[in-house]
Amino acid sequence: MTEKNEKTHKTIEQAEQEGKYIRKVRSFVKREGRLTNNQERAINDHWQTMGLNHSDGVIDAPTLFANENPVVLEIGFGMGKSLVEMAKAAPELNFIGIEVHKPGVGACISSAVEESVSNLKVYEHDAIEILADCIPDDTLTTVQLFFPDPWHKKKHHKRRIVSAEFVETIRQKLKVGGVFHMATDWENYAECMLEDMQSAPCYNNLSESNDYVPRPDSRPLTKFENRGQNLGHGVWDLQFAKKA
Repeated sequence: MTEKNEKTHKTIEQAEQEGKYIRKVRSFVKREGRLTNNQERAINDHWQTMGLNHSDGVIDAPTLFANENPVVLEIGFGMGKSLVEMAKAAPELNFIGIEVHKPGVGACISSAVEESVSNLKVYEHDAIEILADCIPDDTLTTVQLFFPDPWHKKKHHKRRIVSAEFVETIRQKLKVGGVFHMATDWENYAECMLEDMQSAPCYNNLSESNDYVPRPDSRPLTKFENRGQNLGHGVWDLQFAKKA
């Protein structure tokens, strides 16, 4: 059956048109751990108020949050500790988080409830599809991408989420003056991010030295990052604003 399908379907598009499921390369590996009781309870009890569904389509942030506050989008928030901390520290902003791993989503919702954070909504879905199908153009004040999977082996670099196409997608979603903020602890990835951003149209590097920026106070220092710094490991932050 497999051999026949491979001979018959010349392209992914042809296969999909015929209703065949084709596995696509994504920017993440879905390592789905088991939900703790607390994480599962948080999702069950609070998804109605904090959860967003890809199937619901394009969102309207003022309606969603019942205010006109600026919107910050974080892609890949892990267990959500830093995202909840940022949302709590900035009640004048609205936060949307995207994470593909369900335990992380549950942990984030649980932390938000514990901290009485009400300016945060989350997706459990692939970020590329959320950007394409749910986030309107010219609506975001900030997009955050902190410590994405570096795919450090050279043969896997093509799997990295940051690419010329991705950078352009982010630009479309940002308001004029909106900032794309990235951080990584892999120097090679930082160099590739910088190269992609510098060659992308309609972005302005906020770095005074035209490369990296110091970690802003708005990005919490994680336990992992602090441990790495103590061992002499570097972290690189990049901030680029959308031009008119």
